[in-house]
Amino acid sequence: RCRLQASGGGLVQAGGSLRLSCAASGFTFGDYTIGWFRQAPGKEREGVSCITRSSRTTYYADSVKGRFTITSDNAKNTVYLQMNSLKPEDTAVYYCAADPKQYGSRWHCTHGMDHWGKGTQVTVSS
Repeated sequence: RCRLQASGGGLVQAGGSLRLSCAASGFTFGDYTIGWFRQAPGKEREGVSCITRSSRTTYYADSVKGRFTITSDNAKNTVYLQMNSLKPEDTAVYYCAADPKQYGSRWHCTHGMDHWGKGTQVTVSS
């Protein structure tokens, strides 16, 4: 059974940093595309960043380019999202997700994934 556990959220001031972690279990981590998505109240879900299995190529939403970095540690079955220079508009619940299909990081970030974990709240104060 595919399980994903996101952690690392919290309250931070604008300009600050947080690192989210997504711990995966129940599947072969290295065979999946992994991604981070977020949803703010009253807004649609947004694909923030995704990383593919094979080539480990990455995709970032325009709104986070240059500020967020996604990395994976296969030995720990964990994907990280380093978030720097946080802005109030980054406030949302952040979810990690996984998909065994390999359609590319951009496709998965814009279309979604098969398996989802519970989210972690990120709040950025101004």
